[in-house]
Amino acid sequence: MTFEKKPVTPSPLELLDPVPSDIDIAHAAVIKPIKQLADEIGLLDDELEMYGKYKAKVTLDVLDRLKDVPDGKYIDVTAITPTPLGEGKTTTTVGLSQALGAHLGKSLFTCIRQPSQGPTFGIKGGAAGGGYSQVIPMEDFNLHLTGDIHAITAANNLVAAALDSRMYHESRQSDEALFRRLCPPDNNGKREFAPIMFRRLKKLGIDKTNPDDLTEEEYSKFVRLDVDPETITWRRIVDTNDRHLREIEIGIGPKEGGHSRRTGFDIAVASEIMAILALTTDLADMRERFGRAVVATSKAGDTVTMDDLGVAGAVTVLMKDAIKPTLMQTVEGTPALVHAGPFANIAHGNSSIIADKIALKLADYVLTESGFGADIGMEKFFDIKCRYSGLIPNVVVLVATVRALKMHGGGPKVTAGAPLDAAYTTENLELLEKGLVNLEVHIENALKFGIPTVVAVNSFKDDTKAEVELVREAAMKAGAANAVVTRHWMEGGLGAIDLAKAVVEACELPSDFKFLYPLKGTSIKEKIEIICKEIYGADGVTYEPLAEKKVELYTRLGFDEIPMCMAKTHLSMSHDPTLKGRPTGFTVPIRDIRASVGAGFLYPLLGDMSTMPGLPTRPAYYEIDIDFETGEVLGLS
Repeated sequence: MTFEKKPVTPSPLELLDPVPSDIDIAHAAVIKPIKQLADEIGLLDDELEMYGKYKAKVTLDVLDRLKDVPDGKYIDVTAITPTPLGEGKTTTTVGLSQALGAHLGKSLFTCIRQPSQGPTFGIKGGAAGGGYSQVIPMEDFNLHLTGDIHAITAANNLVAAALDSRMYHESRQSDEALFRRLCPPDNNGKREFAPIMFRRLKKLGIDKTNPDDLTEEEYSKFVRLDVDPETITWRRIVDTNDRHLREIEIGIGPKEGGHSRRTGFDIAVASEIMAILALTTDLADMRERFGRAVVATSKAGDTVTMDDLGVAGAVTVLMKDAIKPTLMQTVEGTPALVHAGPFANIAHGNSSIIADKIALKLADYVLTESGFGADIGMEKFFDIKCRYSGLIPNVVVLVATVRALKMHGGGPKVTAGAPLDAAYTTENLELLEKGLVNLEVHIENALKFGIPTVVAVNSFKDDTKAEVELVREAAMKAGAANAVVTRHWMEGGLGAIDLAKAVVEACELPSDFKFLYPLKGTSIKEKIEIICKEIYGADGVTYEPLAEKKVELYTRLGFDEIPMCMAKTHLSMSHDPTLKGRPTGFTVPIRDIRASVGAGFLYPLLGDMSTMPGLPTRPAYYEIDIDFETGEVLGLS
């Protein structure tokens, strides 16, 4: 078949000075019916599932239809180490996409993550971009969207309930009683295995199709998971920042006496189900990943999986619609696919492989964004996401701001709600120069993977010409293919045209993509140490006793040939959030190592990592309300 990749018709954008609030810009934008946008990019009617007038799910059928169409250019947008001042990575991603699609006439797609409602109502606010570089409708983007996170919550908590229920029943019943209930006879007295049970039988090496043929030893092995409560890693989730759920005790009701245990809640986007959604390639692959997800180990040291619990099929059913990415648009009418939202400091922090693959078939240029700084999101993009997708990126876009680099140079502390110190709003070349080491190390790290790197200097109104030029010069000296000043927050795609041209040129440069480490022939410790030394700049690594125990366990279980997904602070190149710039002379402590076998990685914990944020004294929800006359959302940012 012949498929022509075409640019879309841009939506007009009226630029105002001063720049209005994000939500006012979003409400003033000319938004296309999503069916019109789908027609423009070449999607068929039966490849869309409408969710109202302005968003739609895209079915995976499009991948079959366009399987012979060459992929477009693949661009990863990342950033320097985050600061409280913000770097504008998502805003840059959107502004660059608007420049490519609305101003340079390129066939273009943006692929970004769905934000968690935790930060939206907490301290960070929304994640649809900002200023004149946003994805719209921004209320939908930042709230329920098409319900994917709710599906993840339901699926995750079903697994937790299944695990506790199985432990409860095993503690109260004999093997024979468990067997009768797991394989009850029908009206004719015949017993049958539920289809999912054959996965557990295969794991146990039992080649039987009739429950009545099991020996006493076999059915005892079959019915009793014998979970060691101390090894349970699966926690319940909720998509709300709630510090009081970090540690809880369950099973203390009158009918559960003797079966209580300490556990806790994670934020929904930290769930392994979210990570699986982002890394899966199709429905069958997702089902297999769910099945092998490990929730605990038995007292004998064997893995206990979702398939062992018999719940993986039901989890897949709950997730069957969430696997489809959501089609949206920017304020200038260029297309975006919003899908998945794994945390970048715990999980791999990238939007889905499925969305990227669909976009690469539909467009000549595809932007995807990695979470937090390049030491976290970009490294995981290359070493985890690219391994499972088989996709090779063409360019890295590294976002930096003058004022964030000043903070890395030792600038004054920033307090939420307080005016910025003059160091950030007036020219200070000495402070800026000290902070440039953070930009330089991220460029060096991107080049270690063999990918050309373009630096986007996201400019604010207080930046001086001398300051942005100093950043450009440092970036070029560090090996960047180009370094370009952008003003997309204030000017939309118009303010990112030079960046777009630089990215198009960089896409044609030669590259030599390589992973940081091989999966086979490299031990768990060797993988960890390569990342710590090569990316973070550490002198070495130490392992606490629990981490040593996990290395031994996971090596024995055969999990030593999967990637590492380092769980560390996003506020420093090191494990210590107080160390800014380019720290040296530090040793990384590995506190624990946990397994996300379904997602396909191990995640070492570098110090204390929280998987459930708390709310600040004055959360973002103070500003959010609704206009009763128009129905418009107010105060969302």
